[in-house]
Amino acid sequence: MRSWWADTLFKRLFLLMWFGLVASHLIAFVAVTQVHAPPGNTGAPAGARLPVLPSLPPMGGAPPGDGARRGPPHGGEPHDAARPEPPPPDATGAPDGLPTPALWLDYAIRFLAIGVVAWFGARWLSAPMRRLAAASEGLGRALGAGERAPPLDERHGTLEVRQTAQVFNTMAQRLHAQFDAQTLLMAAISHDLRTPLARLRLRLETMDAQPQAARGIADVREMDALIGSALDLLRDRHVAGPRERVDLGALVRALVDDLAEQGAAAQFIVAPSAGAAAVVLAPPAALNRVLGNLIGNALRHGGNARVTLEARAGEACVVIDDDGPGIPAEQLDAVRQPFYRIDAGRDGQDGGSGLGLYIAHDLAERHGGRVRLSNRPEGGLRAEFTLPLV
Repeated sequence: MRSWWADTLFKRLFLLMWFGLVASHLIAFVAVTQVHAPPGNTGAPAGARLPVLPSLPPMGGAPPGDGARRGPPHGGEPHDAARPEPPPPDATGAPDGLPTPALWLDYAIRFLAIGVVAWFGARWLSAPMRRLAAASEGLGRALGAGERAPPLDERHGTLEVRQTAQVFNTMAQRLHAQFDAQTLLMAAISHDLRTPLARLRLRLETMDAQPQAARGIADVREMDALIGSALDLLRDRHVAGPRERVDLGALVRALVDDLAEQGAAAQFIVAPSAGAAAVVLAPPAALNRVLGNLIGNALRHGGNARVTLEARAGEACVVIDDDGPGIPAEQLDAVRQPFYRIDAGRDGQDGGSGLGLYIAHDLAERHGGRVRLSNRPEGGLRAEFTLPLV
């Protein structure tokens, strides 16, 4: 219901056209009434009422009048002007000069017909704005996914519509070019930084065992992990791979089993609601990255990871629980930002880069899923990764 009260271009056009068309009939009625008023008539009789709208043809009622009889219908002698007679009732019981029920129906139909015409006219005039809004939303999604948005049609529509489409397409091309240039620049810098970091690490490792050298090696490793995460993010944005039908349960089980074989405290549970198979449509590499980041975050900060596969109303949901300290409620949204760390010291010791949760959120949204974080009442963090079932 809020959309009906919102101040939209469609609503303004609809009300303007409806008011203009109805007002034109009323103005015509007043103008014709004044023009056809009897000369020297300074006041209407006590029993006189408004005549039928002269601008509208009567339908079954009395003819339009000016408050007094003009003459007999068959050419007889006119009535004496000094003795006006009350207008006789017509067949429907309405006095001469008043709208009959049929005329009221005629006016109502005209009023509604004007409203219908104004409705479709307003939709027709506001259609370019709706197309522009849809194209803008598509451009935002395309920029986030590293894809090209379809251009607006520049050949049809009014001159203003074609000019707006040309400006929008030019803006979209420039935005794509700027994003591509920034991505290439970031990838080049990240790649080139790895070479001097590798040399620096090698020199530190060849030094005598000293506390300062050990700290320097740890810093170099952290920087190398950060650069690796940035390069992975850029690669995932541009080389996501084709979407395939993937058994999410088998994928999660294989990932958890590999971690368990490496000594991690990871456990996989299949809920009864999951059914025999949970098939989703997504690039397998992207699913691996999302699940790996979420489970790795639970292991790093919570010490363990219980991974449960569920099915909820046409969606497959992977729930990852841990027994760690969780995340402060006021920071649950902030951890979705790139390079954000709750505890810089802890993340530095554990090798976190502040990109894991951001990459998980970004990949999930770009492939039709979502990631939700919440604190468990009994303690620990819960991460839910949801995708539509095929």
